[in-house]
Amino acid sequence: MVLDYAIGIDIGGTKVSGGVVDDRGRIVRRARRDTPERSKSPRIVEDTIVSVVHELLQAIDSGCIGEGPGHARAVGIGAAGFVGADGATVVFAPHLSWRNEPLREALTHRVGRPIFVENDANAAAWAEWRFGAARGESHLVMITLGTGIGGGIVIDGRVQRGKWGIAAEFGHMQVVPNGQRCECGNRGCWEQYASGNALVREARSMILAQSPVTQDLAARVEAEPGGLTGPLITEAAKAGDPTARELLAEVGHWLGVGLANIAAALDPGAFVIGGGVSAAGDLLIAPARDTFRRKLTGRGYRPEATVTAAALGNDAGLIGAADLARVNSDA
Repeated sequence: MVLDYAIGIDIGGTKVSGGVVDDRGRIVRRARRDTPERSKSPRIVEDTIVSVVHELLQAIDSGCIGEGPGHARAVGIGAAGFVGADGATVVFAPHLSWRNEPLREALTHRVGRPIFVENDANAAAWAEWRFGAARGESHLVMITLGTGIGGGIVIDGRVQRGKWGIAAEFGHMQVVPNGQRCECGNRGCWEQYASGNALVREARSMILAQSPVTQDLAARVEAEPGGLTGPLITEAAKAGDPTARELLAEVGHWLGVGLANIAAALDPGAFVIGGGVSAAGDLLIAPARDTFRRKLTGRGYRPEATVTAAALGNDAGLIGAADLARVNSDA
């Protein structure tokens, strides 16, 4: 029996990660390449993607992975940015400087497999619905908390992309009038209050102000605020640092505010919270649930969506991109 595989690619700011994914959502082989840290050239990123895919195809062809010989049906690429409804074009990817980039066309002849391009948060939502925390849920909203905020919607087994393919960009809902300036050009966007960037910004500002309550955080970076990261703050919070816990609780509060707004519009059955910041677990999720319940329109007179952490971690986007490519190759 020839096993049915697909390849998933996750494009980050400085790396391209890939994996061979079977039809049960398991990654059976991985590959990774770093991209030049300051490179914004689409061609360099495309070359890196091709290198990763070729390594994985060779591993499949050699028959040395999984439970026997296999075939890679398609390649799915998860990109952080606006992806057109055609599943082919990256309309806008600020971290890679892609503008109307015909990614599928650029890669298909170089890879030799059908290519499917998807927003990374949509791919993650699909993976959690198929294999993770939201299996069996008819109305799912996924929120990915990283540098910014991404989102995905799966209703009745279909990713909801909107007419132009740019649905679920929840991070740019405006929650604070005339609030923090956002990279998108507006003010008060949700991701300015409930993302990894927001968490680090607030912690750094307290260290720069020489607040005595930041002694533990300051010691961890030798009093250099520029060395502070979200994972470091989460580590401090898990170790019991009260200021780090307070900072995560504040992000959780704003997360709950946004979830209540989304529930008023979409009425999902479940919210799944993923992305790097979700590694904080209940230090983040518990205050988000509390605020969600307090801010929910019609609270006490309507069913409430569950709010849970993602099950697939940082692999969700890669797994979802591969599985969506497999599904679309059947269509």
